Amino acid sequence: MLDEGIGGWPARRARISPGRTALLFEDEPTTYARLAQRVAKLASRLSAAGVRKGDRVAYLGPNHPAFVETLFATTSLGAIFVPLNFRLTAPEIEHILDDSGATVLIHAPRTVPDRPAVRTVTLDDYETWLAEPGETPADVTVAADDVALILYTSGTTGRPKGAALTHANLLWNTFNLLIGVDVGGDEVTLVTAPLFHIAALAQTLLPTLVKGGCALITPSWDVDGCFDLIERHRVTWMFGVTTMYATLAASPRWPSADLSSVRSVMCGGASVPEELVRTYQRRGLVFCQGYGMTETAPGVTFLEARESGGRAGSAGVPVFFADVRLEPPGTGEVQVKGSNVTPGYWRNPVATAAAFTEDGWFRTGDLATVDEDGHYRIVDRLKDMFISGGENVYPAEVENVLYEHPAVAEAAVIGVPDHKWGEVGRAFVVLSGDAGDDELRRFLLGRLAKYKVPVRFEFVERLPRTASGKVRKADLRTGA
Repeated sequence: MLDEGIGGWPARRARISPGRTALLFEDEPTTYARLAQRVAKLASRLSAAGVRKGDRVAYLGPNHPAFVETLFATTSLGAIFVPLNFRLTAPEIEHILDDSGATVLIHAPRTVPDRPAVRTVTLDDYETWLAEPGETPADVTVAADDVALILYTSGTTGRPKGAALTHANLLWNTFNLLIGVDVGGDEVTLVTAPLFHIAALAQTLLPTLVKGGCALITPSWDVDGCFDLIERHRVTWMFGVTTMYATLAASPRWPSADLSSVRSVMCGGASVPEELVRTYQRRGLVFCQGYGMTETAPGVTFLEARESGGRAGSAGVPVFFADVRLEPPGTGEVQVKGSNVTPGYWRNPVATAAAFTEDGWFRTGDLATVDEDGHYRIVDRLKDMFISGGENVYPAEVENVLYEHPAVAEAAVIGVPDHKWGEVGRAFVVLSGDAGDDELRRFLLGRLAKYKVPVRFEFVERLPRTASGKVRKADLRTGA
C-alpha cells in the first residue's frame, strides 16, 4: 500500500533533484539529498525515544531547519507534529503540552514547563542528540486521513483548542495553492513569517519543497534584513501579513531597493488596505491576497496574479478543490466544504460539533459578500476575534485573565483599528479596587503573550448589557 503521508516528501523529492538546495538558513544551504538523510536520522532518534504512530511531538522555537526536519521526521513515523507559538507564556505552553499529550519537545533554549512525561531537547543540543545511535523505525503505513498536525488556536471560551489537520488536508491544500500560484522548481521563497502558523507552513514551505525550490528560512522578521535577503539571494516569492508589507513600504529603502527578482508577493492573516495593495502595484509587484484559516489548512479563497491588478481588496474566488457558500446569501457567514477542511478539534467533540452545520459545512464565523463574478470580500466577523499583526486574539481569553485580578469586577475587550498592527486590543474595565493601566498590563504580561495584551484600558462604571446579561460589544465599538 502506498504511503500517503507527507513525511515521505523529502525522500521523494531527493529522488528527483538530490543536488538542488532545499533549505537556506543563515547562508548555510541544505540539499534535498541532505534533507532526506537528516529527516531519516531524526526519525530513527525519535523512534529510539519511544515515539510511535499516533504519538505527539512538539516544537517550540523560531523558524529553523530543525522545525522542517521535525515536521517530516515525526509524520514519517505516523506520529503527529505539534508546532507551538514561541510567543506564548509558560502557562499557555503548559496547557498545550498537557492537552496534546506530547511526549517529545524540541525547543529553543528558553524556560519551558517541567513536564516529567515529556522528553525535551534544546536546539543547542540538537546536533549532538541527532548524532547519537537511533533505531530502525517500525514499518508503518500512513493513511491520508491520519492526523499529521495539531495547531492550537485560541478559543472563544478562553482556552486554546487544537485544530487537527490530516495528511490529506495538507495535500489538497498544496494542490489548491499550486493551481493558484505558478510555483516553479527555480523558486526562491522567503519564509520569514513564523512556521508555527499554517500560512507560512502550508502556503509557502510545503509547495516550495514539493516543486523542488529553495526555502530561504529566517528566524525572525526584520525590514532591512528582508531587503538584504531579496537582493542577495534573488528571492522570487514571499508570504507576509499586512503589518510586514506595511513596514516594508514605509522603509526609506523602499523606493530604491532592488526587487526585480520578485515575481509575486502573497498576503493573508487579515484584510489588506486597498491603498497598500496599490503601493505594491505601483512598484511593479504582483500582490496576491487570499482568505483562510488554520482549520482549512488554510486556503478558502484566493486572488490569482492575473486577477490582482483590478481587484484590490478582494479575497478572490474559492480555491479549486473546495466549495464556499454564504449563509444567509447576500451578506452571510462564510462556510466551507472540501478535502482541506479539518475533521475537528483534538479531543474536543463539543467544539467540533459546534464548528459544522448539520449538512457538513465548516462554519468560519466570518461575514462576507460575493459579487456577480464570484469574488468574495470579507467584511466583518461573527466572532469577537480580531487579528493583531497577523496573530489571532480572542477577547474571551484576555477577559478571563483580567477577571483573575482582584481589583477587576468586570471586563470586556474589543479590537480597534491600528495603523501598524491592523488591530489592537482595547479593554473596558469596571474596578472593584485600586488598579491602573500599568498594573493591569503587568498582570497580563505575566500570563499572556504580549500581542494579546490590550494597548488601551478604559475604566468605566458599568458595561452595556442586553436583557439576558450579555455585554453589548457593538455599543463599545461604536464608542471606541
